[in-house]
Amino acid sequence: MKRHLVLLSALAGALALGAPSALASGEPHWVQTGTSYTDSLGGGQGLASRADGSLLYRGLADIPLDLRIKGWNHVGDPDIARGYTFDAYQGADTATSKMYAVTTPAGQRYEYVHRLNPGEKVNNSFATVSPDGQWMVSGEWGDQNRLQVFPAPLLNPSTPPKGGDLEEAWQITLDKPVRNIQGCDFVTDTRLVCASDDASGTLFPVSRPLLQVDLPHKLDGQPVTGAVTSLFGLPQRSICTDGTFEAEGVDYDVNSGTLRAEVIPPGVCALATTVYSYRQA
Repeated sequence: MKRHLVLLSALAGALALGAPSALASGEPHWVQTGTSYTDSLGGGQGLASRADGSLLYRGLADIPLDLRIKGWNHVGDPDIARGYTFDAYQGADTATSKMYAVTTPAGQRYEYVHRLNPGEKVNNSFATVSPDGQWMVSGEWGDQNRLQVFPAPLLNPSTPPKGGDLEEAWQITLDKPVRNIQGCDFVTDTRLVCASDDASGTLFPVSRPLLQVDLPHKLDGQPVTGAVTSLFGLPQRSICTDGTFEAEGVDYDVNSGTLRAEVIPPGVCALATTVYSYRQA
């Protein structure tokens, strides 16, 4: 089902495409190539590209009833790897665990529950799987100097075959602190892009930056340090001015080379999430 809101597309027709406001030194140089829209309830939390080029969106309306009954009231930015869909779920602020749901290509869903480690936040903003399918990277809210790494459920043979407990394997230590990461996706074996909802401009020189995390080598089950670079500030353009924007999910389609990032506009315009598309120049 297409989630694009035709009603609000006209409102954004007057908004011209814009180039990234700031770029990291060196590669890559991302150029904006398009803008589309999805309804926020059905797609405002994140997106992932399928092998055929179509997009999977996630929003609060997509949480299955049985998971809501179990207390999982928030779904984050998803990922698709080898036909398997990975969803990041969280519960109430008092929860002591978070959950990753994995749906097979045949439609069977398995639930993997991670009990929080000491000091770990309950937030479960996103899930992204390494290109080799062996590791799942996830992240928390607020100020962080790490990304969490888990064996990828189902794809990594060390995980239970039909759901169960999931322990953190190790971490990606970041050489610079980040704030309010909403989604990450792998661009290569050694590079991730992450969307930050930090509007302060204190950690990086732009508001709501799209960040790049470079690894010294592909994930291999051992701790590693990632180098963080600010690529550019995500666009904040809307006819609505009452309220604040919110950066959400991010996706890189390896087949087309298209990078997409979501931004929810303020006020009544928040009914539709803007999806910005980029390609490397």
